[in-house]
Amino acid sequence: MADITASQASKKPLVFHHLEDSRSQRILWLLEELKVPYELKEYKRIGGRAPKELTAVHPLGKSPVITDNGKTIAESGAIVDYIIKKYDTNKTFAPQTEDEELQYNYWLHFAEGTTMTPLVLLLIFDTASKTVPFFVRPLVNGIFGAINKQYTFPECKKNFGFIEQTLQKQAFFAGDRITAADIQMSFPMEICDRAGVHEQAYPAIYAWRKKMGARPAYQAALQKTSLAYAYKL
Repeated sequence: MADITASQASKKPLVFHHLEDSRSQRILWLLEELKVPYELKEYKRIGGRAPKELTAVHPLGKSPVITDNGKTIAESGAIVDYIIKKYDTNKTFAPQTEDEELQYNYWLHFAEGTTMTPLVLLLIFDTASKTVPFFVRPLVNGIFGAINKQYTFPECKKNFGFIEQTLQKQAFFAGDRITAADIQMSFPMEICDRAGVHEQAYPAIYAWRKKMGARPAYQAALQKTSLAYAYKL
């Protein structure tokens, strides 16, 4: 548990700007794990997109975003890094050894830099195929299907095969204990079934999913928001 000092507690709480059905859910989970005092501001999607109100928080109008002590921090990895450095004073979720730090930093960036590239394509293609006019849908689905066959699914198979090998050797992403790297990796792990990643072929991934999904803070984060979230462990 984080050690929240009296001086920190006396300041205005961190404000977490949370978007419906988005990767910002894992930031809410991290805040719950560390028991950081925070104010939750929720934003519903409009036509599948983030509302314009978020541009008042950050010029790109995306989530997750936090505001804390006059600072605005965007991007999941940067937010995780900030929260861990400021609030995880006992290093409960921070790396504690050089080896942990190497693995921690790798997976913190792998989550968005490598894993999400093909997964985002899958999500975009899935949404687009449902929204295009019906008379062009066969053509669009044919194009998307060809891209998925040649690139998206092979990349996902390679990425999650690597993740499976890692979790067969160690219980968590940075080693033998949970760190914020696991929380950062949670979104790609929540949606991996959409990439054909199933329990029979990826038992270590699903063991990790069950273990993380059972954590009280993970469940508390789901209960704290009134917004929809379709991707659960």
